[in-house]
Amino acid sequence: MRKFAYTICAMLILQSAPALASDYIAKHISNPAPVGSGRMSVMLWDVYDATLYAPEGLLKEDRPLALKLSYLLKLNGKKIADRSVKEMRDQGFKDEVKLATWHTQMRKIFPDVDNGTSITGVYTKSGETIFYGGDAEIGRINDPEFSKAFFGIWLNEKTNAPALRQQLIGAR
Repeated sequence: MRKFAYTICAMLILQSAPALASDYIAKHISNPAPVGSGRMSVMLWDVYDATLYAPEGLLKEDRPLALKLSYLLKLNGKKIADRSVKEMRDQGFKDEVKLATWHTQMRKIFPDVDNGTSITGVYTKSGETIFYGGDAEIGRINDPEFSKAFFGIWLNEKTNAPALRQQLIGAR
């Protein structure tokens, strides 16, 4: 009986391991836990799985967060930057000079991705966004306005993916 109980405990721990936040997220967020997760699909293609992390798994406007995208297909990093700018524009961000600056920065940061590649953006307490490819830092954009617009792609009520937003914020 004891062996059975140990086996069940081990299975539960292993099943929950992917949901646990990585060390690089915990560097910036105290007690990070998943808020929600979902899949971005466009027409017939599954593009990425997304998981949103926040302190204690509770999303609040004044607290840091992390969004991990685990890609399911091959995409060019420059196209990811292009799409990010388009999404910010679609939500009403109109400062074309800032968008151009951010676009240049994102094109330098975002790598080409393939099935299994992950990119995580961490929105820090100071408003800076730090990007990780896997668990290695790949770049930073130190502009709170960028952070708000970038994470708004998924979290803003004007998002082009409202179903994914609902899943990420843990809404029912």
